[in-house]
Amino acid sequence: QLQASGGGLVQAGGSLRLSCAASGRTFSNYNMGWFCQAPGKEREFVAHITRSGGNTIYAGSVKGRFTISRDNAKNTVYLQMNSLKPEDTAVYYCATDQGIYYSQPYYSERRYDFWGQGTEVTVSS
Repeated sequence: QLQASGGGLVQAGGSLRLSCAASGRTFSNYNMGWFCQAPGKEREFVAHITRSGGNTIYAGSVKGRFTISRDNAKNTVYLQMNSLKPEDTAVYYCATDQGIYYSQPYYSERRYDFWGQGTEVTVSS
């Protein structure tokens, strides 16, 4: 089970930190990703982190503003979101990447095999 939290309402330029806690799984065995889905749009890739946390990948729209990290001792992956913009408004989802669909690119939903329920982020202008 993946439980995302930390969403809320924030003004443009503000910050939020999202958390995604995993239970019932060997968290350190999995790469992890964050996606977002804005109203009326398809779900989009935000960031990916490897098992050890040693490598990260970001969507161009968030690079330099968002930081993905993880604490394997706490079975949790984080998304630090700074300099938020109204266009960041979306429901944010975390997902596991067990490597089963390794042929799929990082930015594709098809690479990810288990999804959390999402946490809503609203950025006001």
